[in-house]
Amino acid sequence: MANLIDIRGVSHAYGTPEGRLPVLSNLDISVPEGEFCAVVGPSGCGKSTLTRLIAGLMKPDIGEVWLHGELVKGPRRTVGMAFQNPVLLEWRTILQNVMLPLEIVSPTMPRAKKEARALELLELVGLAGFENKRPSELSGGMRQRASLCRAIVHKPDVLIMDEPFGALDAFTREDLWLTMHDLREKEPFTCVLITHDLRESVFLGDQVIVLSGRPATTQYVLDVHFPGPRVIDGLYKPECSEMLYTLREQIRIAQGRGSKEQAA
Repeated sequence: MANLIDIRGVSHAYGTPEGRLPVLSNLDISVPEGEFCAVVGPSGCGKSTLTRLIAGLMKPDIGEVWLHGELVKGPRRTVGMAFQNPVLLEWRTILQNVMLPLEIVSPTMPRAKKEARALELLELVGLAGFENKRPSELSGGMRQRASLCRAIVHKPDVLIMDEPFGALDAFTREDLWLTMHDLREKEPFTCVLITHDLRESVFLGDQVIVLSGRPATTQYVLDVHFPGPRVIDGLYKPECSEMLYTLREQIRIAQGRGSKEQAA
């Protein structure tokens, strides 16, 4: 498969009163088209910076970011984003919130087609019948479902998710993992997921990239071979336990608390 995302030799630093703070260092990441890439690493290592670089919201100091063979030079309409906070507009209904990207990206599309597309996604994520509700009338998990619909309603080349389930309770989070699989089957897309949850990274990811401590570079890449269909109970099988143990040890190394011999 061709790579949809190519991050080549990227380094980046932020200016602070004390001087430049290196965040990323000579980072190389490739994500094939249609793949789900989960990114984990120590807190503060630059994972969110990585998402902004892919989306074109900022430029790296050194190196290049490519999407579909094109150099990223600025914000891209072909990128969808979902965050930990759904950031839905309270003065708009759920249907109107989901339709918003289409109003921006495809202003000439007939309203009926926009509504049909949004309603189709809302039904896929179990929100049929809630399209005329306001965000405050929905639970946290339901708002996050609506946020996911909004992020992919315009069929972006890549979906970037920055801790989208981090604020939810464990059962709601697992339910949304299953929702993500349903969406991928019916609405195929390439995804980069930033997460601190190793179970989430293994359950959703085709590959899991472990970033080192700051300034972050690629420390380890795990190709996920999930045993059988991806169901929550599969996380308790020995094969998954081994993958989670490997990732945990790699995180410990990145934090300076583990040994490379243990990880091997």
